Amino acid sequence: MIESSAKPFLIISDINLPKLDGLKLKEKVHNIEQLWLRCIPYLFFTISAAQKTIIDAYSQSVQRFFVKPSDVAHLEHTLKVIVEYWKECMSPNYTELSVQGNLQIHF
Repeated sequence: MIESSAKPFLIISDINLPKLDGLKLKEKVHNIEQLWLRCIPYLFFTISAAQKTIIDAYSQSVQRFFVKPSDVAHLEHTLKVIVEYWKECMSPNYTELSVQGNLQIHF
């Protein structure tokens, strides 16, 4: 994300990642000044809803924590609502052009 031309307006991460857990990834993103200054909202979207995990996430200033729905239709609806909500929010880094256009989800 640093050297890329991509300008994400939202990061949605799982807690359970194969090489680096989502909490550590959030910390790494936050510690990179170029990314931190972009004011990109960071959300967790995961199947793990243990109270300790939720507390740990919010203690790292995650903006929201969602539990993944089990069916595809609910998953699509939830992602659409999340993206539409954050498209309406303003931050120092947003412009009208940065939140319009095609939604791209990178896994």
